Amino acid sequence: MPETSRPKVMKSKAEWSKELTPEQFRITRMNGTERPFTGPYWDEKRKGMYVCVSCGNPLFDSETKFDSGTGWPSFYSPVEKAAVAEHEDFSMLMNRTEVRCAACEAHLGHVFNDGPQPTGMRYCMNGCALKLMPDEGAGEKK
Repeated sequence: MPETSRPKVMKSKAEWSKELTPEQFRITRMNGTERPFTGPYWDEKRKGMYVCVSCGNPLFDSETKFDSGTGWPSFYSPVEKAAVAEHEDFSMLMNRTEVRCAACEAHLGHVFNDGPQPTGMRYCMNGCALKLMPDEGAGEKK
């Protein structure tokens, strides 16, 4: 897919805190992490587009979702490279790659190089940072 530039969404922490639940705010604006197997979407089977819970930016297509066994929703590729921004993360006494929404800089999770083909990547996302927009006729949550 071609790279696109998305308009930046800039809001104060006070504005974000009014629009997000306390858990969504903690994860997306305070770089939090939900406990494994507790957040939404780790076992979701419906087809659709996962968008940023903060700004609605399309991030991941359900076609790239896979069961990583980690307890977080995992994808092998974003919908397009420009949808996410990657940053070095040296917290927790290790070197990881943080993934943020490219439009509003919401913390989404981390990416690792132990995923399935065709990319070999595992975008391990916090479910609270995402919102599933189900395909037409996708049915109830499985």
